[in-house]
Amino acid sequence: MATKKYTVTLPEELAEEIRREVGPGGFSAYVTHAIERQREQDRLGELVAWMQEEGGPLTEEELAEAEAERRELERYFAERGATAENGGSDLPMVG
Repeated sequence: MATKKYTVTLPEELAEEIRREVGPGGFSAYVTHAIERQREQDRLGELVAWMQEEGGPLTEEELAEAEAERRELERYFAERGATAENGGSDLPMVG
């Protein structure tokens, strides 16, 4: 991907904290990654808005089901970290 240099203004304390953490040469990569993540979040927000416009707001039951799936996946990944050296396990079936 082609790159181009831009000038941005950041709070000095934040910028220096990032520089200390990422070391020499890592600042641009860090900022690029942060911008990419923000764009992903923006697009997800647009998707949610579109889905709610098309299908209406989520019901309490749908929200509860989604929360249960989120908790199950959270447990899976926590356990996976503990069992990774043993080959891990398959992704749980949810929904």
